[in-house]
Amino acid sequence: MLYVGIDVHYRVSVVCILDENGRRVKTVTVKGHWQKLLTFLEGLGQPFRVCYEASTGYGWLHDRLARIAASVQVAHPGQLRLIFRSKRKHDRVDAEKLAKLLFLGEVPQVHVPRQDVRSWRSLIEYRAGLLRDRTGTKNRIRALLRTHAIVAPKGLWTKKGLTWLETVELPSAMEAVQRDMLLEKLRMHDRMLKRVETVLKGIADAHPGVALLMTIPGVGIRTAEAVVAYIDDPKRFKSVKAIGAYFGLVPCEDTSAGKRRLGHITQEGPATVRRLLTEAAWQSIRRSPDARAFFERVMQGQADRKKIAVVATAHRLLRAMLAMLRSGEAWREAA
Repeated sequence: MLYVGIDVHYRVSVVCILDENGRRVKTVTVKGHWQKLLTFLEGLGQPFRVCYEASTGYGWLHDRLARIAASVQVAHPGQLRLIFRSKRKHDRVDAEKLAKLLFLGEVPQVHVPRQDVRSWRSLIEYRAGLLRDRTGTKNRIRALLRTHAIVAPKGLWTKKGLTWLETVELPSAMEAVQRDMLLEKLRMHDRMLKRVETVLKGIADAHPGVALLMTIPGVGIRTAEAVVAYIDDPKRFKSVKAIGAYFGLVPCEDTSAGKRRLGHITQEGPATVRRLLTEAAWQSIRRSPDARAFFERVMQGQADRKKIAVVATAHRLLRAMLAMLRSGEAWREAA
């Protein structure tokens, strides 16, 4: 059995090969796209295990390598301290260290979902990007109005408000051109969002986990689908407590000599899901007596602890979601 570590790049990759005793056989630079890398590995003539870092396209590469390798392990870049804390940072060195971690069985692995789940996640992130773009367009419209001291009516983004915006008098034709182009861009964003959300709704409606999570007060379809897509397989987590670290909702910790120091949350994992969970937590606090009681208990009547309390509520909500996906039970308020 050979142990292969790959420092993968799109146009050139460095491959380090160790034998069954962990000794380096050779290090090769493969120039060209990933298909040439796959061709090189197919020509090894011996069974091999392979390891590389997760990056753009890691799922595609994993699926192809799984057809020719005895096992494929994808390493978590943020947890590869052996590489990232080293003062020698070089592709050949990195490939060898990956191979050694594979040989020792110490690779910090990431979960590689199926292609359909990866596509689902990608569309969820694409929608989030469209929302950011639409918000930027709205901000530019407001800035244009404020520049010329034009007071916008309430409900500017309603049908009535947009009709007013189309006809409002601006100082010159130059500002009118900007207004018209921004309105056109805003309508384009709305059309694109509608199309994306139609596809996402079709996927969500076919997934029982999404409907299950939507029984939680304050959790809508967008939050439920994002959590289900990123959890993917609920059984891959050792315990319900592990889910908070995966989504970056646990505090940083520095414990030494009996002293424990906690900082801000780690913010690891998908930021889109954290944002949706925080919004859902606010809604749940308003709609669920159980969530409200927990929020107030953490806040301790101190206004400056409100943000801490809402993040803690989001974390608790996430753990409940994982438990529900594991058991198949719908939400129920605490007795």
